[in-house]
Amino acid sequence: MAKRERVVRMSVELPLWRALTGYRVLTTLYALAIFASGYEKFERPWVGIGYLAVLTVWTFATLPNVANAAACTRPFLAVDLAVMLAGILLTPLADLDAQHVDGPTLPTIATAGAVLAYAIKGGWRWAGFASSLVAVANIVERAHPTRDTFHNVILVWIASIAIGYIVEVARASEATLARALEIEAATRERERLARDIHDSVLQVLAMVQRRGSALGGEAAELGRLAGEQEVALRTLVSSGMVAPTRASEDVANGAVVRVVEVDDEPGDAGDVDLRSLLARHAGSRISFAEPGAPVLLASPAARELAAAVSAALDNVRMHAGDSAQAWILVEDWGDEVVVTVRDDGPGIPAGRLERAEGEGRMGVALSIRGRLRDLGGTAELISVPGQGTEVELKVPRGKAGRNG
Repeated sequence: MAKRERVVRMSVELPLWRALTGYRVLTTLYALAIFASGYEKFERPWVGIGYLAVLTVWTFATLPNVANAAACTRPFLAVDLAVMLAGILLTPLADLDAQHVDGPTLPTIATAGAVLAYAIKGGWRWAGFASSLVAVANIVERAHPTRDTFHNVILVWIASIAIGYIVEVARASEATLARALEIEAATRERERLARDIHDSVLQVLAMVQRRGSALGGEAAELGRLAGEQEVALRTLVSSGMVAPTRASEDVANGAVVRVVEVDDEPGDAGDVDLRSLLARHAGSRISFAEPGAPVLLASPAARELAAAVSAALDNVRMHAGDSAQAWILVEDWGDEVVVTVRDDGPGIPAGRLERAEGEGRMGVALSIRGRLRDLGGTAELISVPGQGTEVELKVPRGKAGRNG
């Protein structure tokens, strides 16, 4: 059964959507007030009345569309921006002097609401696109744009892009916080398992090892095996081999409730912590070193990489003997995952691999290099006679995810 931990906090985007909702209402009312105050100067006031009626209905009818990112869809953004652009271009029809005098357009500053929606939804690139269209519409509407026209256009353009960039930074910070919450939950679960295992299984294995060594004979072999399992289990617990977590969000009473789930068993779908697949190899003769944070790969890719590591360790046992020491090192470089398997055996004589392939023994070629090639990665084998062998497996994370 999955462990669930609830952490209540505010989403960084929620206040922005609330502010945008209020902005759209207030600026629409402002546009109505500006039109009413200068009604007598409009040569065709019915154009302004008709447009502002549409704008008012549109604004209040679409308030749910600016409540959150999911509701603010691309079709809505396109229509919303079109409504604002239409208001700008209709201004000269309602006021014949609008092209020659720097005055407000029919939607006035309500136009910025559409641009801000683009910024909050898609970041600075979307904001730049929307504000550029608004800039073109304002220049066309003026016919003879003045310095003030260009000043206002550039101000809106720069401000919207800046807001879009801030939104992107806020999203990245929220994602980092979510990841920290996942790691914190996984760490606590690891500590709980470590306590339980230490108080039971590890103590029993340690006792079997001591008693077996004291009795000798077959009991000594049993004690040796118990000792190896104790080392492997200690490595598993201390390295934090818990299943990867999933984070989800639910909105409750204006706050975001983040639910962190720790699965007991990773399935075939989603990401898998590579460490949990490789830590099982750890023992008295195989050392395992890994980063402190989970190394997530798509499940099929992680299992293929783990199978390649198993094949490399099989070669160590076969050619270097049971007494050889081996080391597994896992490194996560963000865009790729690197796993190195090294041993202190006699090494591989020059030409040995080529002769093995010629004789039909394809262990390294298929079990290791073939798997990595299918993942879009590489397998490098370095061996010096008398100094052991090192196999370096590299998997690009993007390719591994697509192939998986």
